[in-house]
Amino acid sequence: MAAIGSIVGSGGLIVMDEDNCMVDIAKFFLKFTVDESCGKCTPCRIGTKRLLELLEKITDGKGTLEDLDKLEELCYYIKANALCGLGQTAPNPVLSTLRYFRDEYVAHVVEKRCPAGVCKHLLRFVVDKDKCIGCGMCMRNCPASAISKTDYIATGHKLPSVEIDPNKCVKCGVCMDNCRFKAISKQ
Repeated sequence: MAAIGSIVGSGGLIVMDEDNCMVDIAKFFLKFTVDESCGKCTPCRIGTKRLLELLEKITDGKGTLEDLDKLEELCYYIKANALCGLGQTAPNPVLSTLRYFRDEYVAHVVEKRCPAGVCKHLLRFVVDKDKCIGCGMCMRNCPASAISKTDYIATGHKLPSVEIDPNKCVKCGVCMDNCRFKAISKQ
């Protein structure tokens, strides 16, 4: 396991698929480290907080390619200078995901999207006008009143549909959950 850049730790193994965002996973493990740091050494006490801030910036859709470079540089600094095993291994989830899933980080930063559809700030709910019958179930259940009825022209006919105002949408997914016709999806 060590040869491929992984740690067995207590012997646990986590299986993930395309529905898991690797940037979010790295953030999850880093939150744990930040909470568990004893605070004795600066690399762990402050460095892991800065790593977490960078990851939050990326998952909020505000990251840059320069942030990816800073992230990696800070990881190596923390590994080399932390006093204990916690601090020395804290950057491993970030370094592993950067190494094997850099394309996901780039999608967050450049395309402002989360390929797994996990990072809330990067989500967008879309209506498939061909499936939508304009029943309004999504509109009635939307807690933010972000959905309105509309018509669209298809094959020369005016058909009922709905549209989602991205500025009002709170990205809760209630619209998608309430659509019986599977006309709403997250991207």
